[in-house]
Amino acid sequence: MKRLEDKIAIVTGGNSGIGKATALLFAQEGAKVVICGRRDGENKKVLEEVEAAGGEGITVQSDVSKMEDCRKIVDATIDKYGRIDVLVNNAGIADKHMPIDLCTEDWYDTVCKIDQYSVYYMSKYALEHMVKVKEGSIVNVSSIGSQGLAGISYSAAKAAVNSMTKNIALQFSPTGIRCNAVGPGPTPTPLNAPEAFATFNQEFAAACAKHIDLSVPEADVYDQAEAILYFASDASKAVTGQILYVDHGTTLY
Repeated sequence: MKRLEDKIAIVTGGNSGIGKATALLFAQEGAKVVICGRRDGENKKVLEEVEAAGGEGITVQSDVSKMEDCRKIVDATIDKYGRIDVLVNNAGIADKHMPIDLCTEDWYDTVCKIDQYSVYYMSKYALEHMVKVKEGSIVNVSSIGSQGLAGISYSAAKAAVNSMTKNIALQFSPTGIRCNAVGPGPTPTPLNAPEAFATFNQEFAAACAKHIDLSVPEADVYDQAEAILYFASDASKAVTGQILYVDHGTTLY
């Protein structure tokens, strides 16, 4: 039996990296996927892959740093499918490992709007529909950066994601609505490809690396997608408010 048979799942940032792997895996597992991202052409390419494999879904061009776009995603999903069973808050950007003394207010705001506020917006609007049926699963994509192992803005945003995960789980624990998070460790994606990493603050990135065991294998986007699938599916129906780090033990001390 497919683990998400006939479920309706929103995946923000679903057109590349972990989001794309998650959207494709969800479709394979029977979900109808709503693929969201700013690059509409890339959204459509992922949907074509979903459909070529026999799946179904829609795309919504959107910028989740904007409250109105998050409402648009939820409204489009309800208009098409009538419900939301799973929300994956995956959209995010890297913060280039900017330490506090080099991070501008504008850059801090940009990172937090995308990596933190989007989780608030999307969850708030999706929950309006989940509460009507007292059922649903929210899966937030956090990071080992939540432990301070990144620039100041990313570390703050991902720590907030962890806290929001537990807060939402606490509120809705008497119902069938669950909220959990996956915290990826080093995972090759377009956000941290060599050409992208070259734009990072190398001095602070090196300081963070001293507290990460880089001798262990890297996870890949499919490892992350499988962990997200676990929280999305009924296999984790008794699990809520948990943060699962998928990092081969990179941050174990």
